Amino acid sequence: MCALVGAVVLSAEINGDGLERGTVNMRSLIPVSRLLALSACLLMATSVLHARTGNSARSAPAAASALPQGAAQAPQTGAPAGGRAGQMQLSSATPLTETENLDVYPAPPEGFNIARENIPHGEVKIVEYDSKTLGLRRMLRVYTPPGYTPDHKYPVLYLQHGLGNTSTEWTQRAKAPIIIDNLLADKKIQQPFIVVFPSGNATATMADEKQGDRTQESYGAPYHADLLKEIIPFVESHYSVYTDRDHRAIAGMSMGSGQTLNIGLTNLDKFGWIASVAAAPNTRPPAELVTDPAALKQLKLLWLSVGNHDNLFRVSKGVHDYLTDKGVPHVWRVDTNGHDTGEMSDSLYHFAQKLFKE
Repeated sequence: MCALVGAVVLSAEINGDGLERGTVNMRSLIPVSRLLALSACLLMATSVLHARTGNSARSAPAAASALPQGAAQAPQTGAPAGGRAGQMQLSSATPLTETENLDVYPAPPEGFNIARENIPHGEVKIVEYDSKTLGLRRMLRVYTPPGYTPDHKYPVLYLQHGLGNTSTEWTQRAKAPIIIDNLLADKKIQQPFIVVFPSGNATATMADEKQGDRTQESYGAPYHADLLKEIIPFVESHYSVYTDRDHRAIAGMSMGSGQTLNIGLTNLDKFGWIASVAAAPNTRPPAELVTDPAALKQLKLLWLSVGNHDNLFRVSKGVHDYLTDKGVPHVWRVDTNGHDTGEMSDSLYHFAQKLFKE
């Protein structure tokens, strides 16, 4: 009996787009004894379905090419990063260490990531580009700030997502466009900037964003080449942006944080601002990335943040300790988040205010 109910639930999950939910054809009446057993099974199956659909909701990619800010439905900030269910537990139930520097960078104010109706809003669009480096037609999500005009030049932030995700991890779940809109409205950002959300998986295409793909090789050197040789030149030829390092920033979460450090710290001529959020083990050893510690002093911002419930805490801490030992100036923030969207949103709130300041 339980097996039958489980099969019905699984069918509803897999074929939910083509079936009416909650309709089961019963051909005969069920005896009371079997009804009691069926009720217990239904209760168990409901729990299974709830867990499964929770992960599915987090994994759904955006369907529209232009999204007004605040329109996208996203899980609450602090939800575990999507595409990671069934893998190692990336967040700890108990703190792994003490918080640090929250007196300077406290928790963001309530409502910082909630869309407001009475302020100007930027726009997120999906744009396509041909990557000769990868031999693929690929996509970018691009946020332009309120009032964007070709008559004005803008700095650019390139924001990388995590392993097994798409750029919607930032645009929808971490609510990056909403956070930037609110900071601009509150005049906490000195200079409006464009945010480019690339597909960090080098095999992702317009037809398949590779949601859930955890092939780490796809996030390595091929993507690095695509960003430097294809994405940046494309953005600079299609948008009114500055093209110097002082007006170009790179940041990311988890696997995207590793990409950020691996690319940014080895291309100091291209990036003046670097922000790492909850770095993952794809981060190369700091001694390989920082061969000339004195050279990093030319950076206008080197930001490292991580939550004290993050089971990958050691990666960020290792970079922090190495930079400290070598006397490299940087920001170090440890809050109470795990390896989750809460850490993404809270970190963006703070480091976005530091970008592109004269």
